Amino acid sequence: MITINPRDPRPIYLQIKENLIRLILTGAMQTDERLPSVRELAGSLAINPNTIQRAYRELESEGFIYSVTGRGSYVAALSEIDQGRKAAKLEEFKAAARELLNLGTAKAELEAILARLEQEVKHD
Repeated sequence: MITINPRDPRPIYLQIKENLIRLILTGAMQTDERLPSVRELAGSLAINPNTIQRAYRELESEGFIYSVTGRGSYVAALSEIDQGRKAAKLEEFKAAARELLNLGTAKAELEAILARLEQEVKHD
């Protein structure tokens, strides 16, 4: 189900997070399905529970999962996932745009890029 590659340069929490996102988006994990507890998953993967907790925290902040106090974490509905992903991507976009503006990129250049991307999306 979840695999960790020790040769992968990405942090372990990120590998776990990406594995869970894949399982959710492919339907291998269904809406409202309970995720393994932090302790269960840490034990089965032989890693620190804090690593699992970080992955779960990020998944929740991005809307992929939700937590019920005292009961665990569960897969969110796809509509909630889409809203969470949109919010996360908008924050990434704002950070990138801010950095580009600080680097001297003209507003018109950013607008042109957005216009091209919009056309690409319309043709997909």
